[in-house]
Amino acid sequence: HLSAASSIEEEEEEEEEEEVRGVFNPSLPQMFQQRISIKPTDFISWLFSVLPPDCPPLGLESLNVDDSQIQASSYQRSGLGPHRGRLNIQSGIEDGDLYDGAWCAEFKDKHQWLEVDAIHLTLFTGVILQGRNSIWSWDWVETYKVQLSNDSVSWKTCMNGTQEAIFEGNQNPETPVLGLLPVPTVARFIRINPQTWYFNGTVCLRAEILGCRVPDDIYSSAPEPGSKDALDFRHHNYKEMRKLMKSVTEECPDITRVYTIGKSYTGLKLYVMEISDNPGKHELGEPEFRYVAGMHGNEALGRELVLNLMQYMCKEYKKGNQRIVRLVTETRIHLLPSMNPDGYEVAYEKGSELAGWAEGRYSFEGIDLNHNFPDLNNIMWDAQETAADPSKVSNHYIPIPEYYTKEDAMVAPETRAVISWMQDIPFVLSANLHGGELVVTYPFDCTRDWAPQENTPTADDAFFRWLATVYASTNLVMVDPDRRICHYEDFQGHNNIINGANFPCVFSAGMNDFSYLHTNCFEVTVELSCDKFPHVSELPIEWENNKESLLVYMEQVHRGIKGVVKDKITKQGIADAVIKVEDHDHDIRSAADGDYWRLLNPGEYKVVVWAEGYFPSMRRCHVGMEPNPTICDFTLTKTPIQRLKEIRAKGGKVPQDLQLRLRALRLRKLRASTKAINRRRESQQLQRRRARSSGGWRI
Repeated sequence: HLSAASSIEEEEEEEEEEEVRGVFNPSLPQMFQQRISIKPTDFISWLFSVLPPDCPPLGLESLNVDDSQIQASSYQRSGLGPHRGRLNIQSGIEDGDLYDGAWCAEFKDKHQWLEVDAIHLTLFTGVILQGRNSIWSWDWVETYKVQLSNDSVSWKTCMNGTQEAIFEGNQNPETPVLGLLPVPTVARFIRINPQTWYFNGTVCLRAEILGCRVPDDIYSSAPEPGSKDALDFRHHNYKEMRKLMKSVTEECPDITRVYTIGKSYTGLKLYVMEISDNPGKHELGEPEFRYVAGMHGNEALGRELVLNLMQYMCKEYKKGNQRIVRLVTETRIHLLPSMNPDGYEVAYEKGSELAGWAEGRYSFEGIDLNHNFPDLNNIMWDAQETAADPSKVSNHYIPIPEYYTKEDAMVAPETRAVISWMQDIPFVLSANLHGGELVVTYPFDCTRDWAPQENTPTADDAFFRWLATVYASTNLVMVDPDRRICHYEDFQGHNNIINGANFPCVFSAGMNDFSYLHTNCFEVTVELSCDKFPHVSELPIEWENNKESLLVYMEQVHRGIKGVVKDKITKQGIADAVIKVEDHDHDIRSAADGDYWRLLNPGEYKVVVWAEGYFPSMRRCHVGMEPNPTICDFTLTKTPIQRLKEIRAKGGKVPQDLQLRLRALRLRKLRASTKAINRRRESQQLQRRRARSSGGWRI
């Protein structure tokens, strides 16, 4: 029995040593082995104790891996070079020379490879592969090998037992496929070596590498997190999102409230977190602000940033952070973290690297929510072109067209819910958070001349450019002059802001334009990162990249002028009063209580306010450089005719002063009409005299 036991133990030790050879490569630099000074078996135990259970991506997609770290055996041209072999990288529409959608080898043989230098010793655990992004070509790798090295000279092929491991690649250009190494292996360099590829294509791929950096020594501590804020940095599915929002309301019950604005197609609720010193109530003179995230379900960073923001504001308010206290007490803030929860759940199930570029983007019905809002742009532009006096055409509060309101209209329930939300609350400023690029776009998103790409400014172009600049200039990644472009467009030449209609993608009118033309709210789109669905390990860093931007953008709701439009006699607020700023061909309206907010850059403005049944009123309002609104209140006087209508409707007696004013008004109208008739008669008589003098009347 003893000898049998010894034999089993020896066999187990041999098997363990076999595994160790895979993990702890004997060809590791001698210096590293000496510094560890422990047995390989002990090293393995230590390694797995200090590294996360699931290794994150090295960062080909997120651009943490520099172009200089990626090499290849060959490539067809610079636009298909190794630096383009990044997961989910997008090509230009024309497959231009510089910005194609993959690395493509020059030769079609089994000796081609794409190599990544991790810089540090890394425990490699897997490879994610994708085909070429192109509307003209179909190319992908169907099988491949993985090779590892510590010096980029001596290479060992990843083994599956006693045979070289063959990994399954792709069956189409877009769907990412994960290949896990049979045994995680420590090395510095990794190569992807294609073996077979689509029969009608060539050797092309986009990739991501999974791996954990090996600590320099056994005594090294865990890496510092990317943020000092104690927030819940992880991806939250629907249930976890609800729990988090509930926990914030429990921690800060005096300044938070959670409510719903509707449901998705599958019945998931669209939850909103309200942050205010008086939750649940619109306060006179206090502007309403909103952030909307998750319109495209797979663009997950915005969702997490909004969840981070609500946690952060709660904690900082409790600490007495004066900046946050001021925001909470002077602004009513609404945070919608997930406009498309159905799409997000689809992407979440796949995971951050395997969701691809489009998985979960659309609603359950396959609708792109950003293109699901009614096109009010062309309604306004068409009316201006056909009107005798274009200045008389309404430039705001353009009604929703009838076709859009029908039951059989292709309008998602999520879109209907957001439109109803916009109509219920007098929002002043908003931003919707997207992903896949690093740029801030501002209205209009729709071109006036149906061109695929053309600068199409609004009447408030200067202020929209200011809003976009505020976010972009405080975003830590956007302002980095050395950052690599995400895909094929260099927005740094535009200071990381661009008119939406001039964006390289073809957009129809979206939520930004609808918000501007149907409500008082100014809204921009923020493209937060090159990676739509960053790995969980990236979330603390992304929070730090965007924290200041999120806060300073909210503070812009207090720029310009604000005030209350009141009735002179009753002192009650007047709803739907029109506020017109000279040289700004876009009006706004007062809210239900008569208060209004007009976002403006510093300057002197002539402001005219009018309402139905009232005489108009004009004031000159000065907007200073400080980020505080100028108070411009207006008191309107009812017209005598309006007063008469109201008195008669109530069956009351007409006061003598009103009778006198009506009499004077009628007299002025009579005199004006008499003058007009006399001028018309004189003109006719003059025409007759000229006709006689030129030859008499014709018979």
